[in-house]
Amino acid sequence: MSSTLHYQSDVIIVGAGIAGIIAAIELLDAGKRVLILDRDVEQELGGLAKWAFGGMFFVDTKHQRRNGIKDSIELARQDWYNFADFAEDEYWGKQWADQYLHLCTDHGYHWLRKNGIDFFRVLNWVERGLNNDGNSVPRFHMVWGTGWELVQVFKRKLLGHRNHHLLSIHYEHRVLELLGNSAGVQGVHGQLEGKDTAFTAVAETVIVATGGINGNIEKIRQNWYPAWGKPPEVILNGAHKYALGDLHDATAAIDGNVVNLDKQWNYAAGIRHYAPRKKDHGLSLVPCKTALWLNYRGERMGPEPLITAYDTRYLVERICEEEEKYSWQVLNYGIMLKEFAISGSEHNPAFRDKKFLKVIKTVLLGNKELVDKIIADCEDVLVADTLEELVDKMNALQGTDAVQLQDVKAAVAAYDESIDQGPPYRDKQQQRIQHARQWRGDKARTSNMAKIGDPKKGPFVAIREFILSRKSLGGIQTDLSGRVLQKPDIAGQQAPIPGLYAIGEAAGFGGGGMHGHRSLEGTFLGGCVITARVTAQAILGKTL
Repeated sequence: MSSTLHYQSDVIIVGAGIAGIIAAIELLDAGKRVLILDRDVEQELGGLAKWAFGGMFFVDTKHQRRNGIKDSIELARQDWYNFADFAEDEYWGKQWADQYLHLCTDHGYHWLRKNGIDFFRVLNWVERGLNNDGNSVPRFHMVWGTGWELVQVFKRKLLGHRNHHLLSIHYEHRVLELLGNSAGVQGVHGQLEGKDTAFTAVAETVIVATGGINGNIEKIRQNWYPAWGKPPEVILNGAHKYALGDLHDATAAIDGNVVNLDKQWNYAAGIRHYAPRKKDHGLSLVPCKTALWLNYRGERMGPEPLITAYDTRYLVERICEEEEKYSWQVLNYGIMLKEFAISGSEHNPAFRDKKFLKVIKTVLLGNKELVDKIIADCEDVLVADTLEELVDKMNALQGTDAVQLQDVKAAVAAYDESIDQGPPYRDKQQQRIQHARQWRGDKARTSNMAKIGDPKKGPFVAIREFILSRKSLGGIQTDLSGRVLQKPDIAGQQAPIPGLYAIGEAAGFGGGGMHGHRSLEGTFLGGCVITARVTAQAILGKTL
């Protein structure tokens, strides 16, 4: 290195995502000097949260009560533990799950509203569980303005803070090492992005807020859940490009405990971004409920038909049981117009920009602008007037003859014949559609027993879908104050590493894995908020 820069502060926060921003604000409130080091450029302050749709999991809120929803911490805990399927020896993950449930409403929902964040009046009902073992009631509170609004509000609070003179932010700074060892951390060392310049920063306290590992496709493969066999040949990147796990490695290097990295929250319905900003950039679809989910040969997947909003992990698991680990959804243009959506702020401009009437218009009439754009610009979306033509295009796109016309025709015919028979429908997918439409948040966005082969709703559409990386459910293990824990000794005892904390996704959203195997959704942004606030107060010698 040609030169080394030197910085000093009371607290160093590595990572300027939403967790790092909120922790910084809380520390500045108390008069602490705060240094934020982030690898990205200045205009990307806020990390992945600015691209998120902005759903958050809260319990027994005013929004729920206005919608006639009765909820409680006890019910939410039952749902959480049923869905998480925690390992018997999991301790800190369970402790953090309980802490989140007890804090999320008072110190998440109410605190966010006090700080100018509002939520859409209708809640989404996601992760219900295939056997009613997920969310018993809707808990997915959508930030009015998406994650974009969340970041903008707290970005303004950070940059305009009354103690702004105590804040330093350095961008394009990649932290590679923690200064110290298991007996204590005194700072960090790294390199300026793309330059032959090193830097060293020292402080009494270091907070790791760098996100998970899921922007690193190779690390995903190395930590792939073993029961699912080999990882897919294609995994699209739906995480932050700098969520690479550098600080996970740095923490492990000083004997910090990094756990549960094989527990990942990836999605089953990723398509290639038509204007990629990173390698293998993928878009996360909200899969159409009325589409038929087919394997790589064009056979309908079962025995449980695949349908969104019930169990995301099951969708990924089932696809990974196939010889080729990608899938197809087959539907028609009319269904796509009604149901098609892409998660995140980028493709929900009416919601992001808080244009209520346009949101309602889109829900009632369909998002024609988005549908037509994706059909025109995305290589993974195909249209055809006949199934014969559609199958030819599917095989041509993949460069094989794997998709069999007779299987696609049989799947469409069986689905449509079940609709002809009328209720009670024998098809389990149709039964779940009926169930979903009982909730008004789903009824407005889900077709009412639409046939795939309806000639009035054509053309046919096929969407090739890949596994998409998203969130790390595991991470750096922390206690209930956010202190990073050492690896267990021979007796199984763990001590915190003095001066080192981890928050947000870097900490598995609390404790190195508060979700177990599955998330009830909305607990990612919510987990960033709660871990940031808990940890900042702990550093100040306080509790929430």
